[in-house]
Amino acid sequence: MSKAIQAIRGMNDCLPSDTNIWQMVEEKLRRVASNYGFAEIRMPIVEPTALFKRSIGEVTDIVEKEMYTFDDRNGESLTLRPEGTASCVRAGNQHGLLYNQEQRFWYMGPMFRYERPQKGRYRQFHQFGIEAFGIATPDIDAEIILLSSRLWKELGINEFVTLELNSLGSNEERAKYRDALVEFLKEKEDLLDEDSKRRMHTNPLRVLDSKNPQVQEALNGAPKLSDYFGEETAEHFSQVCKRLEAAGINYVINEKLVRGLDYYNRTVFEWVTTSLGAQGTVCAGGRYDGLVEQLGGKATPGVGFAIGIERLVLMLGNLDNIQNIRPQVDAYLITLGEGVDIKGNLLAESWRDAVKDIRIQSHCGGGNMKKQMKRADKSGAQIALILGEDEIASGKVTVKYLRGQNEQQSVALEQVPSLLEELI
Repeated sequence: MSKAIQAIRGMNDCLPSDTNIWQMVEEKLRRVASNYGFAEIRMPIVEPTALFKRSIGEVTDIVEKEMYTFDDRNGESLTLRPEGTASCVRAGNQHGLLYNQEQRFWYMGPMFRYERPQKGRYRQFHQFGIEAFGIATPDIDAEIILLSSRLWKELGINEFVTLELNSLGSNEERAKYRDALVEFLKEKEDLLDEDSKRRMHTNPLRVLDSKNPQVQEALNGAPKLSDYFGEETAEHFSQVCKRLEAAGINYVINEKLVRGLDYYNRTVFEWVTTSLGAQGTVCAGGRYDGLVEQLGGKATPGVGFAIGIERLVLMLGNLDNIQNIRPQVDAYLITLGEGVDIKGNLLAESWRDAVKDIRIQSHCGGGNMKKQMKRADKSGAQIALILGEDEIASGKVTVKYLRGQNEQQSVALEQVPSLLEELI
């Protein structure tokens, strides 16, 4: 007997028992994005490796350790996309959608990073992303944060997430701060772990984001990036905060929030939770005004965020907050007697025509009443529609409720569509 083939580690199957939860989450993400005037864009899963090296930064963990990169048959280096923003910018540049225009996009799909798999973090994972281009003013920063806040309300988890906010300033301001931070870190080098010592010379702002308590203690008294802001940057951040306050959005300013990608500037934010353990980020994003030009386009401001869908689904499960999930099947049709299944199939088709969104599963494979009822219950349907020779003769169907306490009843065939409407 051949050895059974297993899925690649960190690349998980989403089984039918879970897909209805995913569909509910995805539907809400799509609807809220549409409510704010964002249009869907779909990008390829495989991109030129240079796209991510130029955008994310060659000394980031993603590029150095986590990308799935390979040479194709022509010797071109290709990468499975580790995130969506760079791909979205590439598509916008390539198709002339960005320069001197305002665009609002959303996307959803698989991303790939080679990291240690753990609950809610996989090597193939799924992201929902929002990107807005061509608007440099702080109102769009605030609007996409409001959009993300509405998502939490729709999912019923707004009381379990906290908004952390910061500004990274301009490239020039950050360069000045970088020099001051490096000087500070050199004085504390003996207290830094090996990862922070490496980052001190390659990407020193990432030291601020270290999860090592000893490193965080060493950072006490470190210079603050906000002390290097010019008037324009300070005013931009102030206006973002004012708009959030006016909308009733609570936030915490976290000056150590720097994000893991090199392309961010000015506003950055994360929604965090304590419901997912140590890795508590649910949504993260910010402004990236230089990225479009960096990837070969004309200078165009941009701002966006991404949500890990696996982590969102996991959080809903941890909070036992998965409500109003419609089952895969609404009604299960049982047929008993010679030739009744043919009549039953025709009736089921007519009911699907009459009730557009109804989900009726017809029993196949034969069997007695007990076997068919067992299948009906296992399907998750709310009702079983029982059709036998007596029902055909009387022009009725027997309705047995599989959930709840309703009494079994007989319903005229012409009344079945009205009954089915109530299940949706």
